[in-house]
Amino acid sequence: MPLPQSEPPRSGERPLAAGEISRSIALGDRPVSYVLRRSRRHTIGLSIDQQGLRVGAPERVSLREVESLIRQHGEWIGRKLDEWQNRRLPERLQIVDGAQLPLLGHPLSIHLAVGANRIVWNLQASERALTLCLRSPVEAPRLLEKALRERARLLFSERIDHYLPQLGVARPPLSLSAARTRWGSCSLRSGIRLNWRLIHFAPPLIDYVVVHELAHLCEMNHSERFWSIVAALYPDYRSARAELKRCATNCPHW
Repeated sequence: MPLPQSEPPRSGERPLAAGEISRSIALGDRPVSYVLRRSRRHTIGLSIDQQGLRVGAPERVSLREVESLIRQHGEWIGRKLDEWQNRRLPERLQIVDGAQLPLLGHPLSIHLAVGANRIVWNLQASERALTLCLRSPVEAPRLLEKALRERARLLFSERIDHYLPQLGVARPPLSLSAARTRWGSCSLRSGIRLNWRLIHFAPPLIDYVVVHELAHLCEMNHSERFWSIVAALYPDYRSARAELKRCATNCPHW
């Protein structure tokens, strides 16, 4: 599942993965670079993020067919590329004593103390707080990410266990990602990867991403059948999907 970002496209920023090739195409007077990845999918898919246009295509589809579809959507592609380029980079969060960031949609205060690099949660008081006990303040960003990752893994695992019985499939391996362009992904071989930064968002949004990726265990595309599976597990998925897009640009980073 792709996520919105706030940086303009920069060509060549991301190394190509195995099976990907870089190409370019003229859309009117505008040259557009894109990354093409072929797989066992059944349809051609277009996606745009801060790194530009990405195209997924079935192995048997010709390059002519791929580029014909790109040209058919040329106006949409140009508009979306411009939108990405015009987005402002959110301010980087400074991890200092008293800093605040969202945890499950609610403010979390960060406190720094001298100690042996350990984490102390206090979520029962009126002020939800996380104390980072540090040998040096420079350790704060790393220890904060470690704390949030641990909490994210526990919650994601719990939510997978909640929805999995309704699908009747084996439990997939779970791993965390720090991807800049996706909230989650699913592979029949490697299981489900969820972006740990989802822990900033309200539980219903996390549930939507979990359900979205679990549904891919039954349908590895975005067909009508896929969305019917999502709807069966999470009926209000359209609202959650729209809210996730709105929240994404405010996701804290440091």
